[in-house]
Amino acid sequence: MQLAIDTVEASERDQDLISLVERVATGDQSALAALYDATNRLIYSLVLRVLGDMSSAEEVLIDVYTQVWRQAASYDANRGAPLAWMATIARSRAIDRLRSGWQDQHRKESLDVLGDAPANAASPEESAVASERQRFVREALNLLTPEQRQVIELAYYSGLSHSEIAEKLNQPLGTVKTRTRLGMMKLREALAPLLGES
Repeated sequence: MQLAIDTVEASERDQDLISLVERVATGDQSALAALYDATNRLIYSLVLRVLGDMSSAEEVLIDVYTQVWRQAASYDANRGAPLAWMATIARSRAIDRLRSGWQDQHRKESLDVLGDAPANAASPEESAVASERQRFVREALNLLTPEQRQVIELAYYSGLSHSEIAEKLNQPLGTVKTRTRLGMMKLREALAPLLGES
């Protein structure tokens, strides 16, 4: 019963986000602000997970919403939820930053420069929804074999290509590709209610 309620709420949230993206595509700056308010915590946490550096994550977050502003007209709701589209942009931007070596130069900054995490505290309802989604994703990841989970995490969080994963794990490239494909199929099936698919 709770999953059905969560699925309905996620679907309504997706419709709200689709509406905001459509308004952003027309040049509506207030829609971009509303989209940012609704999604920035999740997008920031994804970028921070990839980069491991708050300052870099904050800069990439700005890049993500700049790209959303420029590319909103190209968003296609039939290809996925707005949050998935934005998460893909965020992951790509974060991996680009990671691969550029930019962080190596800035990790030498004094610890005094680092501030606390952004003070955008989520409401209790937002925290509960985010916590439930995280639990749902963790449960889906636990359905994977350890080998499938390993290659997916290396690809998603470390930004490694199939060939880089094969080299790192000393595995054949075909094995890595198969594990990734099977793992992604299993995740897609497990997360279908959360993604609004049936």
